[in-house]
Amino acid sequence: MTAILEKIAFYWTYPFVRYALIVGVLIALCSSLLGVTLVLKRFSFIGDGLSHVAFGAMAIAAVLQITNEMPLVMVITISSAVLLLRTGQNAKIKGDAAIAMISVGALAIGYLLMNLFSTSPNISGDVCSTLFGSTSILTLTMNQVVLCCTLSVIVVAVFVLFYHKIFCVTFDETFARATGMKTELYNLLIAVTTAVIIVLAMNLVGSLLISALVIFPALSAMRIFRTFLGVTVCSVCLSVICAVLGILVSILAGTPVGSTIVAVDIAAFLISCLIGRLVGGRG
Repeated sequence: MTAILEKIAFYWTYPFVRYALIVGVLIALCSSLLGVTLVLKRFSFIGDGLSHVAFGAMAIAAVLQITNEMPLVMVITISSAVLLLRTGQNAKIKGDAAIAMISVGALAIGYLLMNLFSTSPNISGDVCSTLFGSTSILTLTMNQVVLCCTLSVIVVAVFVLFYHKIFCVTFDETFARATGMKTELYNLLIAVTTAVIIVLAMNLVGSLLISALVIFPALSAMRIFRTFLGVTVCSVCLSVICAVLGILVSILAGTPVGSTIVAVDIAAFLISCLIGRLVGGRG
């Protein structure tokens, strides 16, 4: 144990380790806040779907030789998120089918464009790194960390300020609309916030990590708690702890960052199921 702590202290002296932990914690925090709402609205796979959309947008930016692809990727991803979350169950193509269609379509077009126009000698490696994060979180720059911190503060502020509105829209959108609440506006707010986090995580840690951070913490918290506030707080705590443990294990063991965090999230989910069964048959 002492040797592990000494090794962690040694790695902590490197800026890239500190940057990775800061960004990992912030993304875990923001995605878990949104994850509870997305799971309850039956949009669990929107993280994976929008990350594929972002991948397609990045491929388009590469074809057009755009140096700073962030604005284009952000616009396309936000547009897709608005389309998916605002139409919801009222669309002719239901939510899950729409996510699958957009996800697969964007992924296929992006990969096709990269194969046709990319000048990289290792296309498969680039695709794998983009989708699954690889070691990109360990190569962050100060500017990326500052951007992540800024957007994370905005996301948390939006969630706290509009907590009660988001609560109403999440559980009974029809009733909320009947009381005069502008549900479309708050659905739009959820969509834009989700897209911002997806794009940020796509550039920093890949789609595998953001998908796990959206789904697993919320489902784990639901095994133990039954109130929206309880589930949200538990989800945030679990997500942050799993992200820190995953990053530390990845650095110490030399394993891929994204998949390591997913493994920790799975372990946390199984433990939560066990706790849920022990405290009241909720697992």
